[in-house]
Amino acid sequence: QVQLVESGGGLVQAGESLTLSCAASGSIFSASSMAWYRQAPEKQRELVATIFRDGITNYADSVKGRFTISRDNAKNTVYLQMNSLKPEDTAVYYCRLLTPNYFISWGRGTQVTVSS
Repeated sequence: QVQLVESGGGLVQAGESLTLSCAASGSIFSASSMAWYRQAPEKQRELVATIFRDGITNYADSVKGRFTISRDNAKNTVYLQMNSLKPEDTAVYYCRLLTPNYFISWGRGTQVTVSS
């Protein structure tokens, strides 16, 4: 079973930046698509960004131009660079892995809090 461990969350002020990391165990990482989701209090979990195994990326409209997802297959790690953070970006951020045969793994999440 693949394990995912997120890191890099914290408390920042509006306009600042953070970079989240998600390290995966096992050898399936390079063949998998990776994504970042977030869940704010009393809201549904929402997709933030996806990066496919070929490097193609997709973003939620709310983060386009501010967030960048990237991956390092040699390190089994996916990143989320978050710039110009806003209070509405406050949430628990989760990493998700999707294998070619549609097996899904989730991390436990990392808290991001943006103060105004």
